Amino acid sequence: MQLMAQRSWKAEEPLALVELPTPEPRRGELRIAVRAIGVNPVDWKLRESGPLRMAARLLGPPPPVVVGVDFAGVVDAVGPGVADFQVGDRVAGGTSFARRQRGSYADTVFVRPDQVCALPAQLAFDVAGALPVAGVTAWISVVELGRLEAGRKALILGASGGVGQLALQIAKHVQRAHVVAVCSGRNAALVSGLGADVVLDYGERDALEQAKAHGPYRVVVDCVGSYSGPGCRALLSRGGRHVMVSGDSIGAIAQLLVPPFSTRAVLGQPDRKRLARVLEVVAEGRVRVNIARRFPLADAEQAHQLSRTGRVTGKLLLLPEPSMTPASGRW
Repeated sequence: MQLMAQRSWKAEEPLALVELPTPEPRRGELRIAVRAIGVNPVDWKLRESGPLRMAARLLGPPPPVVVGVDFAGVVDAVGPGVADFQVGDRVAGGTSFARRQRGSYADTVFVRPDQVCALPAQLAFDVAGALPVAGVTAWISVVELGRLEAGRKALILGASGGVGQLALQIAKHVQRAHVVAVCSGRNAALVSGLGADVVLDYGERDALEQAKAHGPYRVVVDCVGSYSGPGCRALLSRGGRHVMVSGDSIGAIAQLLVPPFSTRAVLGQPDRKRLARVLEVVAEGRVRVNIARRFPLADAEQAHQLSRTGRVTGKLLLLPEPSMTPASGRW
């Protein structure tokens, strides 16, 4: 079993390939041969100081420290007591340090059946591997917390990023809402092509001031984290929601306590029910996934450096086997 890991919890320690024995799954576990891994900001945030790293250190397994959540692959062993899946099933899902599981930056992961769902036949592993965290986060933000309905308005801040692109499309093509999207001018054509009704360039002038002319909004989804909480709440219609994606800083958490208590923070932990719905709308063609770049698993540090810039348009992927290439929509 090959892992991309830190040997200790030292924040400055780089990721390195580590070889460990590949055990059999325990009772109630699946062993998954990983084919694609989605890179998310939470992956590198777990390596830095802050609430996420502290939680992972307290609740997660001992070193070597393996980061990552997203994966897609094939069930290659089934533990006793598992009836939902069998060897050879194509699945996608997410690991959880809260269950003392190592992360997904590996060629093999061990998870419970409720953490994965079967892949629709037409979805390739790379598309599916990009979806667990970003797709479930976008779904919760727009559908569950945002309670967005047909004909209502949604404002997506950071609409060209991994979560932002999915939130925009779910709002427009699944919930049939009117979508105002904020991004840089260089990404305006991309965001417009995803279905945004109005595209605002934050480089021209204050994004929230521009957005005010198109509101009020049922939901404001902040996928950037740098916008003013009071400024976002001021744009809401009665009963609306301001949703912060991965609001893990102390300042962001404090926004949850500000009247009228319309702010929520979300980082979607993949579960079978939500992820299955996301995979379904992607398989139907209502939502598409933009993969910005693919890296071999051994180049995870390079992927993290690129993710830290905050200027990635779409999703980054890690491939445990660099020679593996898509064929006819499947691997």
